[in-house]
Amino acid sequence: MTKHLDITVKGKVQGVFYRKATKAVADQLGVRGFVKNEPNGDVFIAAEADDTMLEMFMEWCNEGPQDAEVTSVESHEGELKNYRNFEVVKRAL
Repeated sequence: MTKHLDITVKGKVQGVFYRKATKAVADQLGVRGFVKNEPNGDVFIAAEADDTMLEMFMEWCNEGPQDAEVTSVESHEGELKNYRNFEVVKRAL
């Protein structure tokens, strides 16, 4: 059963290829949604997949790419949006 998670990742997670790495992992696991940098330095992820894949994805979010220093990951369930793929959202100029 597919569910939707809104995930906020805190720590040193911008400028360390967190978004790009997150997309690679999401694509591998078949997770759909998006990832974007927040103005306050957090990374926000909307993720949709089944429980098993989301669990593996969340584990990865707690680690992040090599240079990231994740201090906390918060997640809560949201409404399914039925994303078609996983995208990196670039910051609006």
